[in-house]
Amino acid sequence: MPELSIVVVNYNTREATSACLQSVLDASPGVDLELVVVDNGSTDGSVDAFRERFADAAVTVIPAGENLGFARGVNLGARTAAGSWVLLLNPDTITLPGSLEALLAFARTHPEYGVFGGRTLRPDGAVDPSSCWGAPSLWSLAMFATMASTAFKHSPIFDPESLGTWPRDTVREVPIITGCLLLVRREDWEALGGMDEEYFLYGEDAEFSMRAGRAGLRRVIVPAAEIVHEVGGSSDAGGAKGCMVMAGKVTLLRKTWSPARAAIGVRLLVAGVGVRAALEKLTRRDRAPWRTVWRRRADWIDGYPRAEATLFGRELATA
Repeated sequence: MPELSIVVVNYNTREATSACLQSVLDASPGVDLELVVVDNGSTDGSVDAFRERFADAAVTVIPAGENLGFARGVNLGARTAAGSWVLLLNPDTITLPGSLEALLAFARTHPEYGVFGGRTLRPDGAVDPSSCWGAPSLWSLAMFATMASTAFKHSPIFDPESLGTWPRDTVREVPIITGCLLLVRREDWEALGGMDEEYFLYGEDAEFSMRAGRAGLRRVIVPAAEIVHEVGGSSDAGGAKGCMVMAGKVTLLRKTWSPARAAIGVRLLVAGVGVRAALEKLTRRDRAPWRTVWRRRADWIDGYPRAEATLFGRELATA
């Protein structure tokens, strides 16, 4: 039985995912690992390509036959995996040498923590802060609604969810670890029930982290665990992605806050989108993603699971 099971969800990103898998194998020769790839109904020949390219490696390819989304895809992969540790890894990432060894070594020697993340870099070497976030609050959403979080980006007061200017280069507890690089003990993953399958894309990792916190699991960033992350490799950029992100945010609020507080939070999200859409119109920008998000607000304002049907044109899946 391998020590580490790495779960990757692929959707029409054959080449990027192949590079991701190869980087894991190249960068982690001393790690007893298996790679589990869940293919969400890709039409680019991903399944055949993975089976051919990694025929001699510890890579299991699971054709889901349809687009399950991230949460269901991850859960399917984790059920198939056999390792005592489960690592979620985005398909648009490159693992740097020694990163997984460092992550596992820290996790083994620090049982006081329960969920582990790392440090993500952009392809140009700049820090990508999206490996972790602060938890949303009415204050942070008010700052979004008034655009203070944009005007004072990375301010610990006006943009608290960004966690300030901290470059993710020190060990630090955080509220939310994102699913691009997330390590958890198998027994903890199973005790938590994995990802919430009402989510389709975006927000499920934040909910998982917050649920882990309520269960007493401390979440920590391990800076020696570095990956390169090409953000957004399996989703459309611009307004379409913004709609998905908003659907995830709405779902997170409604699942983790009281109804009254969540209703206020959703109104603040809508207000923030409206302000940004109005500014795009006033400045006559050619690219106007926020106007798309505003125009389609009826599609995401109820969150998941309804947004799965309205945004993706899908019949709602049964649990």
